[in-house]
Amino acid sequence: MNEPAKSAPVLRVARPTDNIDALVHFYRDGLGLELLSRFDAHNGFDGVILGGRGAPYHLEFTRAHGHTAGRAPTQDNLLVFYLPDATAYGEARDRMQAAGYAPVKSFNPWWDAEGVTFEDPDGYRVVLYNDSWKR
Repeated sequence: MNEPAKSAPVLRVARPTDNIDALVHFYRDGLGLELLSRFDAHNGFDGVILGGRGAPYHLEFTRAHGHTAGRAPTQDNLLVFYLPDATAYGEARDRMQAAGYAPVKSFNPWWDAEGVTFEDPDGYRVVLYNDSWKR
């Protein structure tokens, strides 16, 4: 007898920020994610959740009242989006640049071979990689 199919988990990447509105611009207007939710003064936190409706992942950025989050600890803190379709890759890259974000040289040169890296307002980096993940 076959086991019932299990749902794939949804991945939430959550991190603090001091710049919620700047991150909304970067991830929504630049990267093209949708603003799924926004909350203010929820148990001392303000925040946003961005992603795609029905996508198996989303990003949450929160600001704790009275606390400073600071910047990324290194230039190698990455979110990588694999975009194997050349047209989709080019559109994503162009949308980031049209939103005012210039590519940065990746700390690890591997990502520059088939991709482009952008740095968000907190110093965390997003790689748009023009290939599929092959593992």
